[in-house]
Amino acid sequence: MSPVLAALPFLGTTMLARLFHHSHARAPRTGIAWLAIVIGLSSTMPALAIDARRPTVDMIPIRAEAHPPPGARGLCATYDWACATSGQFLPIGESVMQTVRAVNSKANRIIRPVSDINQYRIAERWSLPTARGGDCEDYALYKKRELIRAGIPAEQLLIAAVLDRKRQSHAVLILRTGTQDLVLDNMTSRILPWHKTGYTFLRLQDPRQPARWVSVMAGGMLPNS
Repeated sequence: MSPVLAALPFLGTTMLARLFHHSHARAPRTGIAWLAIVIGLSSTMPALAIDARRPTVDMIPIRAEAHPPPGARGLCATYDWACATSGQFLPIGESVMQTVRAVNSKANRIIRPVSDINQYRIAERWSLPTARGGDCEDYALYKKRELIRAGIPAEQLLIAAVLDRKRQSHAVLILRTGTQDLVLDNMTSRILPWHKTGYTFLRLQDPRQPARWVSVMAGGMLPNS
């Protein structure tokens, strides 16, 4: 067995074969780099007990503890609400979804897309949008803040690092309804179940403790569970 397979038993040979076939055949270097980073970091972190009780395809599978993306390492110190826990759960009915759709559409409409390189002269910085605009993580942070203000518990609003349909690194906000995980994306105002986005989910904030991150490795070029 190769060192990669030995380090990642939770992926298995079939998933790894599919992962590397697609990443080398189709993914740009940025996508391959994200995959390599997540694989390397996940291999050093313990698997979580939730693995044995993996939920249905409607919920994003959580596999192991993971290090946060580089740009998110100072996130909790800058925005404590982004990593907060309340110990509460809000049922997501139609009235709440109306608010979610309104916040998602407003953010996508009023925030101008601008890269961190153009705005800050650095490769990656996770922050709220400025007057100039922001990139994908900034949209996600803005939406998370506004939805927390609207009464949704922070642990139901999780930022996820993904590869988009072009295999480029991307970030989205996940809304956990209790029965499914929905994606709020600056690329579209449609709110979709995670497994219908076509994105490859790499890692996300831990729903039990959003200051931590967990690996996912599902969806898109990988199986959904």
